[in-house]
Amino acid sequence: MSGLKLHHVVFFVSLALLASSIPSRAEPFEKWTVHIVNGLGGGRTLFAHCKSKDNDIGLRNLTAGTEFNWSFKNNFGGTTLFYCYLRTDHKQYASFDVFWIEKHDDWLGLRCHNKDCIWTAKNDGVYIRNLSTKQDEFIHPWGTHW
Repeated sequence: MSGLKLHHVVFFVSLALLASSIPSRAEPFEKWTVHIVNGLGGGRTLFAHCKSKDNDIGLRNLTAGTEFNWSFKNNFGGTTLFYCYLRTDHKQYASFDVFWIEKHDDWLGLRCHNKDCIWTAKNDGVYIRNLSTKQDEFIHPWGTHW
């Protein structure tokens, strides 16, 4: 270790430990896109409000057959999380996470192939598009407001 001082070794070991603590399935600074699609029948409107701890994506009223989306990059700490509240014009609702960093499995990563997560509101609930199989998978039933 000629020329390499102890504080350099400590620095490199610390960097290695930090890198190993980041989830392998969600690399820092990867770009992802989340889509919210109104697949409701009968010309129904979908209200959507999506946000994270740091970013409010805003309120949207989606007419039938339309979508909105946003793109972002994972944060370095591996804590990126987005969630949405969806409501139909018939007072049905669902509130759920639409993106999270996976630390132990690859459920979301398999469905969001190429880092596109497509969530679709349909008459019976909310689906995620499994881009590997090209099928919509039922995830959340609608709740109702009283």
